[in-house]
Order: sequence, then structure tokens, then C-alpha cells
Amino acid sequence: MAKRKDGKETRRKLLDTACEVFAEKGFQAAKVTEICRRAGVNVAAVSYYFGDKESLYTSAWRQTVEDFLSSDIPPPEDLPPEERLFITIRSIIRKILSIDTDKGYFRRLEMMEMANPTGLVDNAWKELIGPRQQKLLKIIRDIMGPAASENAVRLCGMSIINQCRGYILMQKNRLAFLESEELTPEKADQIIEHISRFSIAGIKGVCNS
Repeated sequence: MAKRKDGKETRRKLLDTACEVFAEKGFQAAKVTEICRRAGVNVAAVSYYFGDKESLYTSAWRQTVEDFLSSDIPPPEDLPPEERLFITIRSIIRKILSIDTDKGYFRRLEMMEMANPTGLVDNAWKELIGPRQQKLLKIIRDIMGPAASENAVRLCGMSIINQCRGYILMQKNRLAFLESEELTPEKADQIIEHISRFSIAGIKGVCNS
């Protein structure tokens, strides 16, 4: 029993440290030796628990995304779709801006993937993020009505997601365009309110065009 517990602890340390190092340096620049040194484990542990660097990266990315999504609370279905969209956008933005977490690993890992795609996380992305994208598209369909084309719904979905993802590329403490150099909860609320109102107006504008 002790050996099994020690093994789980070693694997956990490796994975937690891998999240940290990959978020700092990206897949290419991160070294397995550094990850093991920071975790305080032997380099051979990577092969034993994960197989190789690629599998370690995929596991770290998956854990980071699962942590990122863990506090998701789906909006109640009985709310108007505009309110459900606001709740969804608020959840995304607060996570991206790391308002509800001190680590913000997802934000940095995603930024690294955007800059230098590895192709290693595509399947995990579809598995973990895909269902949430479908929920967003359903909200948009409810706003647009049954006459809206599938293409129009998906384009609106892409527009909303890209508005949110744009904040991944922004330094948290550099929001000069909002007349502030510090990200406060109040500033985050302004961003959430703007994206929500802008998106709803855009969706309805597409419906009327």
C-alpha cells in the first residue's frame, strides 16, 4: 500500500511540475530534466509513468484544462438565452484572466500552443472543449431562432470565442486601453459586460440582415 501511495504522489508531483514548466517555456523549450529536478524525482520516472515527453505534455495539458473547467456551473436552462450567454461568457473570461485562480496555467499553455502549435493536444481539445462549444452553439441558436443557418450559428460562436481568446494574449497588468494598468475584478466585469452586449447585438444583427 505504501509503495502504491508513493507512486501516486510521484506521478502527481511530476504532472503538477510539468504544468508549471510547460506553461513557462512551452513544449519545445521545456526540458524533462528540469521538470524532474523541480519535482525532486529521478528522470526515469517520466518514462515509467508517462512514456515520453510528448505523453507528459499531453497529460499536463489535459490536467490544466480539466482544472480550468472544473468550476464550470452550466447556466440554468430555464433562463432566457441572453442571460445564459452572459453567464457563459463571464465564466470563460474570469478563467482566462485568472480571476478565480492563482496559477493561470491554462492561459499560458494555450498562448504557447497558439504561438507554436504542437498538434499533440488536438484530440484532448475536442474531447474536453467540444461539448462546451456545443452548449454555446445551442444558446446562440436559441437567440437566433429556428430559421438561422448552421453556418451563421457557428460563425457567431467563433466570433464570441475569439473575443474571449484575445485576452489570452494580453498581459494581465497591461490594460492601458481601459485607462488602467492593473486588472481588477471591476475591470474584468466591464470586459464581461462589453463582450456580452456586443455579442448579443451582433447575433441579433445577423438575424435581421
